[in-house]
Amino acid sequence: MALKKIYPDAPVYTAFAFPEYFGRFKEEMEKWDIRQSFGRFLPFLPKFLSYYTILSPLFFKSFDLSEYDLVIVSQTGGYFPNGVKIGPKTVLVTYCHTPPRFLYGYDTATRERNKWYWKPVSEIANHILRMVDFNFAQKPHYFVANSRNVANRIRKFYRRDSIVVYPPIEIRNNAPSSPPLNTSQRLALRVRGGRESYYLIVSRIIGSKNIELAVEAANKYKFNLIVAGKAIGENGKGIAEQIKGETITYLGEVTEEKKEELLSNAKGFLALEKDADFGMTAVEPQVYGTPVVAYRNGGYLEAVIDGKTGVFFDQLTAEGLWNGIQRFNKVKWDRELIKKESMNFSGSKFVKFFSSTGPKAWKVDNI
Repeated sequence: MALKKIYPDAPVYTAFAFPEYFGRFKEEMEKWDIRQSFGRFLPFLPKFLSYYTILSPLFFKSFDLSEYDLVIVSQTGGYFPNGVKIGPKTVLVTYCHTPPRFLYGYDTATRERNKWYWKPVSEIANHILRMVDFNFAQKPHYFVANSRNVANRIRKFYRRDSIVVYPPIEIRNNAPSSPPLNTSQRLALRVRGGRESYYLIVSRIIGSKNIELAVEAANKYKFNLIVAGKAIGENGKGIAEQIKGETITYLGEVTEEKKEELLSNAKGFLALEKDADFGMTAVEPQVYGTPVVAYRNGGYLEAVIDGKTGVFFDQLTAEGLWNGIQRFNKVKWDRELIKKESMNFSGSKFVKFFSSTGPKAWKVDNI
């Protein structure tokens, strides 16, 4: 979204487009010039995305972008977008959120590839795809990583250096007001001292977020937990069905205004992902002065300052999370300081970098 604002007239090339997942950006994104690969014609999408992985290098390879002076790739964990065809005068810049997680042993949103009947095939496919991924990763003239953590992965898996530019976090000095939670949503919260006594998770409901761990801990140690977010796929729906308990409230997908209210009033935010690429979800609550309880790993080490904007815990278990929460409760949090620290991840820095180093500066001779 931020790149599109910098280059509003640029077309967007993608493997697939699923408007049902555009969320609050749907109205704006439907105005874009979005060009999909031939993969959109594959049957049973998006349900069978995982099963089409072996074909995914062909999706972007089918795009001929040689007529462009500048191509910026926003590389997520799959579909090998660096494979696009470019011309001799085209500069290819890759903003990398992570090398494909499923290829290099990191947790993924779905666990289809780990099923017994699929695993033997996926092992062979992954070996081939790792070679393809490495070869494609040699094409960009310039790699930009969304964190030092991802820069280390780029160096490890691609043997490429990169510059670190943190992803844009929307900083709002005055968050808009929104209606309070209704009575049924407040039943488990027990308001104390003006700020709600609940811990919060706002996330897509998928397997890699470890939301089940928070549910287990909340049920075992009886702390108040609110979870907000849309269940993605069958796996996500299965997890959503487990988000229940005496002190647990599951709100499903919420509006942006409701999300801001939840973030503003939460006692603390739980960031539980294993091998987080950067951890934007750990920064967002800080914008509202809300400290974070984070699993000590990955990009969270850059997003959270221990004892200042949040606390870390070391064991990814219900007991480990509870130990982190107990330590969290002993800290006297300076919420204005937390807000100030969040400014280090302001979207303005991202925009300044990609604007100031735009088409005229992205020249092969300068890289």
